[in-house]
Amino acid sequence: MTQSPSVSLRPDSDEYSFSSVINRQVATFLERLSGDISAPRISVLSRAAPARAPWRPALVAVFAALVLAGCQAETAPLAKMPLAKIERPVQVQRVAFENGAAAREFVGVVRARYETDLGFRVSGKITERLVNAGDRVRVGDVIARLDPQDLRLQVESAEAELVAATSSLAQAAADLERYTTLKARGYAPVAEFDRKKTANDEAEGRVSRARRALDIARNQLAYADLKADADGVITATRAEPGQVVAVGQAVAQLAHRGEKEAMVALPETWLGDVRQAAAKVRLWSDGDRVYQARLRELSPQADAATRTYAARFTIPDADDAVAYGMTATVTLSRPGEDAVARLPLSAVLNRGKGAAVFVVDDGGALALRNVTVSAFNGDVALVSSGVSNGERIVTLGVQKLEPGVRVRAIEATN
Repeated sequence: MTQSPSVSLRPDSDEYSFSSVINRQVATFLERLSGDISAPRISVLSRAAPARAPWRPALVAVFAALVLAGCQAETAPLAKMPLAKIERPVQVQRVAFENGAAAREFVGVVRARYETDLGFRVSGKITERLVNAGDRVRVGDVIARLDPQDLRLQVESAEAELVAATSSLAQAAADLERYTTLKARGYAPVAEFDRKKTANDEAEGRVSRARRALDIARNQLAYADLKADADGVITATRAEPGQVVAVGQAVAQLAHRGEKEAMVALPETWLGDVRQAAAKVRLWSDGDRVYQARLRELSPQADAATRTYAARFTIPDADDAVAYGMTATVTLSRPGEDAVARLPLSAVLNRGKGAAVFVVDDGGALALRNVTVSAFNGDVALVSSGVSNGERIVTLGVQKLEPGVRVRAIEATN
């Protein structure tokens, strides 16, 4: 007897049920056994046919009856099992409608509205830098210092020039006073008197110029200390002690305390709607918190490399949790767009009657529902109608499902 083939249990088909397979195998066995019994055998030593054993047919009949009875007893419960009781696990996602324009997000950076590069107003060698990046400063705090030796010498030179100019003025004033008396008495020529008066006026101008030069020298000496001109945070340092800097060269960058903004790059398609769009800002460090924002500045010219337009959105209610340099996501919503539900592309199928999805009802049965897809965005489909908020939609393996089949829903996790 040959080995019987492996049996696969398929309750949805009578042809492949367990009892049917056993019945066929038993029938095959009986046919072969009957053939072996009834077929004449020729002995090698004698050509005479042997006599049949009378007990073999009875034994075969009893054996077949026992096998059939056992198979029917074991397979009866499985054959009577209803198909609706078998539940297939499926992954589902609940429908949530939201504004259709809320899908467009732009990644940017938190910046201060006012940022200034601090530099010395005189040239020189840096002897000390008192701040580092991230330090908070107030108005008047010293950021860095220059070597003041040359500047002090300039002050002393200006002071000496002023002393000399003052002495010249005193001499010229005395000469003018004497010639004024002599002229009144008629002893001094008019031309000589005019020369004395001109010398006195020139001495007065020299004194005034020396005073201005002294003021400038003193100011330059004061400029040797680089001071903060506003409250804020040092966001960068660009010079080190021992470095010789020129006039106006940036030594540190100061972000002024006050309004904070999110700076993003917008494509050309948003230039017409960005001014009317509603803007919200989320931080990557705290995605659950939403800040309202408004557009303050939009660049009139595209960047030469990226072909995008720089936009700055002011965050009026920004607190200390919004730090400079943080990554922020700006969400823009176009006005007047209908609410849509975001469903994975794997949840939508088309069997010749338009886009549809499988909905799992409260009883666990599948229902094929036609839907209206307004747009496809990346790996999601924006569904505008056909489903309701809170309904469970099958998201995977929809091509192998049929309406009416009972399933076990498993919520998708992010």
